[in-house]
Amino acid sequence: MSASDQSRDAIERVWRSVVDTARRSAADGLVVGTSGNVSARVGGTVLVTPSGVPYDRLRPEDAVGVDLEGRQILGELAPTSELPLHLAVYRNSSAAAVVHTHAVHATAVSTLVTEVPLVHYAAALLGGPVRTAAYARYGTRELADNMLTALRDRTGCLLQNHGTVTYGDTLDEAYDRTAQLEWLCRLWLTASSVPGHRPTLLSPAQLREVTDALKGYGQPG
Repeated sequence: MSASDQSRDAIERVWRSVVDTARRSAADGLVVGTSGNVSARVGGTVLVTPSGVPYDRLRPEDAVGVDLEGRQILGELAPTSELPLHLAVYRNSSAAAVVHTHAVHATAVSTLVTEVPLVHYAAALLGGPVRTAAYARYGTRELADNMLTALRDRTGCLLQNHGTVTYGDTLDEAYDRTAQLEWLCRLWLTASSVPGHRPTLLSPAQLREVTDALKGYGQPG
């Protein structure tokens, strides 16, 4: 198999994963309609969901790809309007995949706090206390810059009055972090809504202890 055939096969395989992840986000209630977007990197190509197309209509031949400067190099459909968010992550991290959603509980929390309170050690899975990026209109460089500030030393953040962004080494990892962030926000909203009570929070030292313990979590190898 030639190098070009291998590259084409990789793009087809990753595009299927991008579409599957986008459909999963809709099925899990993390997005409504055509909101949210998903991308994955294959070498110098970023495969990204297109703008305004329902995920269940996307076909293998609808693959959309851009280079790291945002120039479209694959497909006829226009890429998501949130392309600046995705490209900013790839340019400033080792990410191989990015997931952006409008998850209900996380978006609600983004309107309330500048940092998600440490109500559970799941925050360690995202690198520490999850910050909220200051509001800017969707699709703008300003929003991308605000997001990068919130993502410093983190693998996920909230976007104020907007939604979530997470990234990872694989689409599954990026999506799992999105799900964890939504769960964490739902937990805090639930606990903080009980009249007459305030949820206890973990200390930074307790979170560091969990972060160290997670280094040995899971199966060997």
